[in-house]
Amino acid sequence: MPLTETQPKSFTDIAGKKILDWILEAFESNGLNRFVFVAGYLKEAVQTEYPNFDLVNNSDWPNNNILFSLLAARKHLSGGFFSSYTDTLFRPEAIKLLTKSPHDITLIMDTLWRDRYQFRSQHPESDAEKMIVDGERVVKLSRTIDADEASGEFTGVLRMTPKGSKQFLEFFDETYSDYGQDGIFIDDKPFKMAYLIHLLDRMIEAGIIIHHVPVPGNYHEIDTLEDYELASRLWYPT
Repeated sequence: MPLTETQPKSFTDIAGKKILDWILEAFESNGLNRFVFVAGYLKEAVQTEYPNFDLVNNSDWPNNNILFSLLAARKHLSGGFFSSYTDTLFRPEAIKLLTKSPHDITLIMDTLWRDRYQFRSQHPESDAEKMIVDGERVVKLSRTIDADEASGEFTGVLRMTPKGSKQFLEFFDETYSDYGQDGIFIDDKPFKMAYLIHLLDRMIEAGIIIHHVPVPGNYHEIDTLEDYELASRLWYPT
C-alpha cells in the first residue's frame, strides 16, 4: 500500500514497465512463452490485461502462502516448469542460465544480495531467503541462516525438469499426508502457510539433490515502498 490498493503488486511500474512485464520479457527472450499465472488478489485485473495467460485461481489466497499458491497450478507442473514470484525483477541472462542447467531442480541465487540489503531497513537480512551452497549443490535454504554464512539469496526463480517436478510433487504429497493443511509445520504455523523454501529445504534434508546457478546482482525484490524507491532508482532498460 498504497501502490497496491487498486492493482496487483506485479502491476507496479518500474523504469517504465510493469514488474510483470519485466518478468515476461526475461522468459520470452529465452523462447519461453506459455505462461500460467496463479491469481488471487485482484485477479480480474490480470485476466483483463493478460487474456493469453492460463490463469489459475487460488481462491484461498488470504489463508495460504507461496507453496500452496504454486500447488494450485499442479496440473501444469508435472511436465517440468519454470517459476518465479511476481514481485521481483531479474534479467533474461538469469533465465538463460536455467535453460542451460543439466540438473533436475535448479534455483537462481543472487551472490551480491547484501549490496541491496544495506538499503533495505524495512526488509532486513534476517528476512532474506538465504542459501548455503557447496559447488553447484544447495545444502541449506532458510531465512534462519546467518547472513555471514550465506552463499547468496534465493531469487524465487527456479526450473524443474519432469523428473525434478515428480520429486517435488511426491514430496509435497508425503508432507501433506503427514501434516494436512492445518498441522503445525514450521515456525508454529500450519503447513498451508509454508513458503516454497520450507519444502525445498526439507527435500534437501531428505537427500533430494537441488542445484543452483549464480547471478551477481541484477535482481530486486519489491516488498516495501522502500524497495520500490530503490528499484526505481537502480533498475534500467537494457
